Amino acid sequence: MRRAAALSSAVAVFGLSLLGATSCAAGARLDEIRLPPNFRIATYAEVPNARSMTLGEKGTLFVGTRKGEVYAVLPGGTAEGPHRTVAIARGLHSPNGVAFHAGALYVAEIGRILRYDGIEGRLSDPPKPVIVNDGFPKDEHHGWKFIRFGPDGMLYIPVGAPCNVCERTDPRYAAILRMRPDGTGLEVFASGVRNTVGFDWMPETKELWFTDNGRDWMGDDLPPDELNRAPRKGLHFGFPYVHGKGVPDPDFGGRGKPPGFTPPEWELPAHSASLGMRFYTGSMFPPGYRKQVFIAEHGSWNRSKPVGYRVTVVHLNGGRAERYEAFAEGWLRGREAWGRPVDVQVMADGSLLVSDDKAGMIYRISYRGR
Repeated sequence: MRRAAALSSAVAVFGLSLLGATSCAAGARLDEIRLPPNFRIATYAEVPNARSMTLGEKGTLFVGTRKGEVYAVLPGGTAEGPHRTVAIARGLHSPNGVAFHAGALYVAEIGRILRYDGIEGRLSDPPKPVIVNDGFPKDEHHGWKFIRFGPDGMLYIPVGAPCNVCERTDPRYAAILRMRPDGTGLEVFASGVRNTVGFDWMPETKELWFTDNGRDWMGDDLPPDELNRAPRKGLHFGFPYVHGKGVPDPDFGGRGKPPGFTPPEWELPAHSASLGMRFYTGSMFPPGYRKQVFIAEHGSWNRSKPVGYRVTVVHLNGGRAERYEAFAEGWLRGREAWGRPVDVQVMADGSLLVSDDKAGMIYRISYRGR
């Protein structure tokens, strides 16, 4: 009873029981979302500026933002929600990335990685964070990070290009780095990655797959966003010299393809802002969706005809990308969008969560066809 009262007080203190009209309006518009037959979408939680998601050992959903806060969505109650939400950190520098490991929550700010030990037992009284590593570049441009622990026990951390398109001598830029949980052993795992905000490991092979956002100002249809596969350390994925499978950059393309160049597994629509991605490891969805790649497309900002603003699926065959299709769409109406998907998260029951930073919502997609 005391713990429940404390959590309720935290909700009241942070004002999350009375969110703005945007969240309420978004929840009322879920009937506009188009899904395959027998799928359903519902509100899971209201979380302002909801971005990257990760699950704790006790079922707590942690959510990063780019506005300074990190939230915890409490488990319990009905599967769909809405679930109670508490802020566990405020005043951080764009804490987009969250990852959970050995009872601790890791949070990525632009220039450093923090760790909150024993957080699931202290949601109403969060501990002071431990600074794990504060040696990352502090550039705002593409400086926010998605982080995740790999099957090797290392924490993977991207550093985006500090520009639309440029060349930097510091190998940490436009790369995916990795380090030990204690912050030591930082190294470059993959290069030529302009800005990835989502990655996962294929369940069977343990190979890293990741989305990458293409550069701007090459027209409506170039260059493509990318879904990439990195089976080993040391590969180069083209930026800034070549985009997609072989589109030379107008400024840097004269230098040709870099050593170790690896083309994408799939070229995604240009400017769709393909962010969070997960392999679907649940059993709730029909077999055709299992172990396939779900991608949250945040949506274009400078294309003459907007694209994205949806969740898509890349279907695999023999471990290679074979087909791409829309899965959930309807956040875009004409030229106006009322929601922008950011990340996807597979839950223990097999449902799929989708975060939306524009509407300040997390949705739950479930299947009821069996």
